[in-house]
Amino acid sequence: MSSPLVAVLDVDGTLVDTNYQHALAWYRAFRSLGETFPVWRIHRLIGMGGDQLVSAIGGDELEERIGDEARERWVAEVDPMIGEVAPLPGARDLLAGLRERGHRVVLASSGKPHHVDHYLDLLDARDVAQAWTTSGDVEATKPAPDLLQVALRKLGEPEDAASVLVGDSVWDVEAAKNAGMPAVVVRSGGFGDDELRDAGAVALFDTPGDLLAGIDGTPLR
Repeated sequence: MSSPLVAVLDVDGTLVDTNYQHALAWYRAFRSLGETFPVWRIHRLIGMGGDQLVSAIGGDELEERIGDEARERWVAEVDPMIGEVAPLPGARDLLAGLRERGHRVVLASSGKPHHVDHYLDLLDARDVAQAWTTSGDVEATKPAPDLLQVALRKLGEPEDAASVLVGDSVWDVEAAKNAGMPAVVVRSGGFGDDELRDAGAVALFDTPGDLLAGIDGTPLR
């Protein structure tokens, strides 16, 4: 594969270490509404957008009954934990390294706008990421391809522009597949290597820094 024009990076769980805060916040939100799901089941869905998570864990009936309220309560639960979030090792170095290699860089986040703003500052990323998305930019989040397509459009690129996704979950990989992109994955999402490869991941790394060190073995070379 020739060097891709665009590097499309997930944010939550890929560049910043948020997956377990999100899982706990969803657990608390559901409990507050009288629904209890094991945290491990919720964790398996992190990386999927909140617009899809409720029905994924409890079916369409649960979505219709408490979906909107669960999402509101999730925000109320996760906001106080934002101060605990740290960048994953080498996250900003990866962004800078991609730019140095000539890639255009866009962050494809389905996070709330105020969360994305916080992460941009946490990563000192406003001068290296050329565009970014939030949940407000799409109606359907991952594993739908919409978020990745919007990310490309924000750079003025067509939806079939040569690009690679960097993510941390099977939902990222599936979204990339639906958008026609190869996916490089960091293991911080907590998924097993076998299921990530089965979903279609082309390369796996422990951290963003490890990805940068091994980038010549990926489509981002």
